[in-house]
Amino acid sequence: MEQSGLIEVLFMLLPTSLVLDWAGPAEALRIANQRLQALGQPVRFALRFVSPRAQTSTSVGVQLAGLEPLPAHATLHKCWVVLLGQPGASMDVQTPEAQELLHWLRGLRLHSGQRELVTVCAGAVLAAHAGLMAGRRATTHHHHLDELAHTEPRCEVVANRVFVEDGAVFSSAGVTTGIDLFLHRISAVCGAPLAAQVAQSMVVALRRGPNDPEFSPFLAYRKHLHPALHRVQDAVSQAPQGPWSVPRMAEVAHTSPRHLTRLFLEHADIAPLQYLRRIRLAVAQAALQSGHNVTQAAATAGFGSDTQLRRAWHQFGLEGTPAG
Repeated sequence: MEQSGLIEVLFMLLPTSLVLDWAGPAEALRIANQRLQALGQPVRFALRFVSPRAQTSTSVGVQLAGLEPLPAHATLHKCWVVLLGQPGASMDVQTPEAQELLHWLRGLRLHSGQRELVTVCAGAVLAAHAGLMAGRRATTHHHHLDELAHTEPRCEVVANRVFVEDGAVFSSAGVTTGIDLFLHRISAVCGAPLAAQVAQSMVVALRRGPNDPEFSPFLAYRKHLHPALHRVQDAVSQAPQGPWSVPRMAEVAHTSPRHLTRLFLEHADIAPLQYLRRIRLAVAQAALQSGHNVTQAAATAGFGSDTQLRRAWHQFGLEGTPAG
């Protein structure tokens, strides 16, 4: 997870900005904050809605008022600047509002972990007009791929991707993939278990990102809507080192051990204890990557011994050995 600290998320709104480009991600961040508070932890995201004008229209005609003005660059520290798409075959950058925003963007200095750029849908084209996509890999909505390449020939435009990461720039392909990207960012900041809870709350199917070779075990096995099973998976994910057994999991689900096993196999395609071992294995992998030895990683993850860790490693077909 990223270091603690409040992240300001600036949604940059222009006339006719696509509502789903900002409303879906904003709801994901709101729910993440809500979940953190429920766990007794401080919120991580401060949502700001910024525009060259105090009032603007949206893609569906609803008027937004009380918007913040474009802030001074010197006041921005740890933040995500979010650029959004608009309806139409191309981005209209000739309006006074767009020109004002582009001028502001040209003065923005990006830095990974501090000032980062997030684009949703054709927001990447707006970033390209501001010179922020030169030398970057990025994606956008498939209708705007050629427009992005034409606007910034020095950008490596990537097609058929959910989202693309390149240093301090994160780009997504469309309205729903914007939510995918923000869930990915929530996972990086708050941890995969919390991101999975946000996705569950939004009834969103977590999809693999372009730079992820496979689903995180914390996010996999959760393409279902069964509340009792999600309850167990939340509990196991938050405390994988605990003394878990099928009867203990069944207590959390308020069902019998036999019925819980049926629920796991039917909805998650994995047995309860297999799920537990997979989560513990992910914790052990993270510990090893942080410099712990095999014995320390096994204990951190809740395995009874090095041998149990090695068995789980081979059971799930991981390459090499826990020692390297």
